[in-house]
Amino acid sequence: MADEVILLDFWPSPFGIRLRIALAEKGIKYEYKDEDLKNKSPLLLQMNPIHKKIPVLIHNGKPICESLIILQYIDEVWNDKSPLLPSDPYQKSQARFWADFGDKKIYETGKNLWTKKGEELEAAKKEFIEVLKLLEQELGDKSYFGGDKLGFVDVALIPFYAWFKGYETFGNINIEKECPKFIGWAKRCIKIESFSKSIPDQDKVYQFIVEMRKMMGIE
Repeated sequence: MADEVILLDFWPSPFGIRLRIALAEKGIKYEYKDEDLKNKSPLLLQMNPIHKKIPVLIHNGKPICESLIILQYIDEVWNDKSPLLPSDPYQKSQARFWADFGDKKIYETGKNLWTKKGEELEAAKKEFIEVLKLLEQELGDKSYFGGDKLGFVDVALIPFYAWFKGYETFGNINIEKECPKFIGWAKRCIKIESFSKSIPDQDKVYQFIVEMRKMMGIE
């Protein structure tokens, strides 16, 4: 019997995008359900009763929640296809660390770039660039965070690139000028089919941010 795989998601979510990339990279067929987060489906509430958030992967009727946990699950279950995590325990721990770092730092600091003003915005700009520079140090001279080929950290981090036009426009920063190595890495990633097909267009995400700012009353 074939695996039944369903992904409950919301199209601009970087946390869902990483799972779409991983599933595409491993060639897993799945049913995609885009959620209305203002009117969450009974299925989402049933499958993630604790957090009531996307993304949720439903594999043969069993839900897995929290995107980095789901990403590891995908890698372990379909481990014969394009492994994302290294086999060495230390290298595996480092990959998990940097993916977690990206979640805690890029998402919140990036959000501040399009929601804050004045001194708070200036502080967000400084922190955002510092975060990317730390990631550039970790990348070093490698093509990808995973080395010569894609890995766990690449899949975890690249979805935030879809939000960069919004970050730059409302944060008034030039990310490529500040962090050319990071942007070079991102451009390499999005040339890969599983990435390019899974990541929404920056202009589309930018328009979503514009609408979000209107809803939040941000001029």
